[in-house]
Amino acid sequence: MKLYKRENYLKKIRGFYEAEDIIKVITGVRRCGKSSLMQTIAEELISNGISKENIIYIDLDKREFRKIKDADQLEIVIDKKIENIEGLKYLFIDEVQNVNGFEEVLNGFRNEGEYSIFITGSNSYLLSGELITKLTGRYIEFEMFTLSLEEYIDMKKFYNKTVSSNLLEELNSYILEGGFPRTVQMDNLADKRTYTQSVIKEIFEKDIRRRIKVRDRDAFEIVKNFIINNYGSLISINSIVNSLRKTGTLISKATVTRYIQALLDAKIIYECYRFDMKSKKAIKGEKKYYIADLSFYYALNTDNQMNYGPCLENIVYIYARSQDYSVSIGRIGKLECDFILRDRELNYSYVQVSYTIMLNKETEDREYKPLEQIKDNYPKYVATTDYLLQKRNGIKHINIIDFMKNNELF
Repeated sequence: MKLYKRENYLKKIRGFYEAEDIIKVITGVRRCGKSSLMQTIAEELISNGISKENIIYIDLDKREFRKIKDADQLEIVIDKKIENIEGLKYLFIDEVQNVNGFEEVLNGFRNEGEYSIFITGSNSYLLSGELITKLTGRYIEFEMFTLSLEEYIDMKKFYNKTVSSNLLEELNSYILEGGFPRTVQMDNLADKRTYTQSVIKEIFEKDIRRRIKVRDRDAFEIVKNFIINNYGSLISINSIVNSLRKTGTLISKATVTRYIQALLDAKIIYECYRFDMKSKKAIKGEKKYYIADLSFYYALNTDNQMNYGPCLENIVYIYARSQDYSVSIGRIGKLECDFILRDRELNYSYVQVSYTIMLNKETEDREYKPLEQIKDNYPKYVATTDYLLQKRNGIKHINIIDFMKNNELF
């Protein structure tokens, strides 16, 4: 099947295609498209004139390789595939965490200077201490996310699916269906929900349960559902413990912390810290959690009602992360700025997110006032779904649908 090109990620990796001294590690929540991205890279290398013989592709989830469980077995398979091949060899290994001690094998081939190595795998393993310790300074992580709104619409066109001329309708579909690439090919919303539920179960079985001991599955599910159902809200560990206690679930702070870390490691959720803009310090305690894909929320809940506030916040958060921004929440006195974004060159921008500011002056003032309190000259945005855009004190009012569809940067 012809693969949809995730150009937003390919352009980040292209400069490292020939880098034999750096291992390219592709991470992201399960089923976000890591394997397809790696296959696309292999196809692109071949289209650029690289011989197929020099492309070594090993998918450790496939039946052909499923018995490879230790480093020696992996090394033997690679050696057989590279026999009598000259020049730079491109080594792709999918689901590398299936092999114990894979780090030393990869490091050995990397040291030979004849291999450009690409790997994907379970995030809870790839981002653990073993990889960091053994490959420090020798790998680059490329983090993938589920489809952005731009990619969602573009991929629907790629697979000849109906795309509405009304972009607000497409935004609503994107919110309800989510951005897992496989679901774009499905026509039925119930099928899409069933698929997302299977992804959640797969993450628990393959990523979480294998890495930590979950003695009480019910308690874990309660914590997971609490976080997902309260995405975009300020939450502390104490508030989780107290809320669960009111429902009759007694669980310790240590256990809640461990379960949340497991969800973070598996990239089901992301945490967003608060930052006090006067003291220039992080605020301890409360933080917000955003989910890797909005379909996680709708797959766990029976209603299709949309609370656009947290929905749009979540979309903007994931979009900003996919553009390589560091993201935090800003506090300015008693006011709060939805997002402080920082790029890799340490430039800042500030973003307020709202469905609309056109209904009344009170809503407009609520969104503009935090930005008007920020006295530096970095860009400031009010992001809404409005098409009638305002001008106020140099703050940029943007239509978030057009902004993301055009893949613009803050």
